Amino acid sequence: MTQPVAGVTISRRKGILSLLPFISLPGLLSIHEQALAGGQLEEPLVDSVRTALSSAISNKAPPVPEFSNTESRLHYLRWLGEMSERLKKKKATLQERQEFLQTVWYESRRAGLDTTLVLGLIQVESNFRRFAVSSVGARGYMQVMPFWTRVLGDGDAGKLFHMQTNLRFGCVILRHYLDRERGDLFLALGRYNGSRGRAPYPNAVLGAKRAWEFTAKSPSGPS
Repeated sequence: MTQPVAGVTISRRKGILSLLPFISLPGLLSIHEQALAGGQLEEPLVDSVRTALSSAISNKAPPVPEFSNTESRLHYLRWLGEMSERLKKKKATLQERQEFLQTVWYESRRAGLDTTLVLGLIQVESNFRRFAVSSVGARGYMQVMPFWTRVLGDGDAGKLFHMQTNLRFGCVILRHYLDRERGDLFLALGRYNGSRGRAPYPNAVLGAKRAWEFTAKSPSGPS
């Protein structure tokens, strides 16, 4: 199955990746794996959001980009190489960095979000730690609250530690909040963090976003 995104067609590998072992209790995480971000508030979901989140659980294989022209492909490869260099301090292996970035790139575009914004949000929320858990129980890269799995009738919060599931949940949730706030990014980011109307969190994300902007002569990423 393919999906066109800005001149790019996304296809999926036929194989299904096994879920890596995860820790589901915050008390078992080291202090370095805990996150201090806030959390979204539970609210009724429209059907489109519920469907998108449900598909995040069933789609385990990372997306593989296919390009309609050489220019798009080269731009993506340059972006992937540059972002991988910036992530070296956060993720040791090239394969881990590339799979993570490939999935962020796909899920952000699938939700109609700026990939740079999503990377900035991940930096603020979890500092790129897959098993991060906040003081209020938000989990994973994008610090998704466990109630999102309950509203889908599944309730297995451990699935929020699976990379693609977490990134899709986070991107769909942020897109949902942007739509609710009629495109107001400041309010949508505040709602994502559970601090709607207050400046510190949106300012932090927008500040972190700048470290992931991609140009031909980009500076090094964050420390």
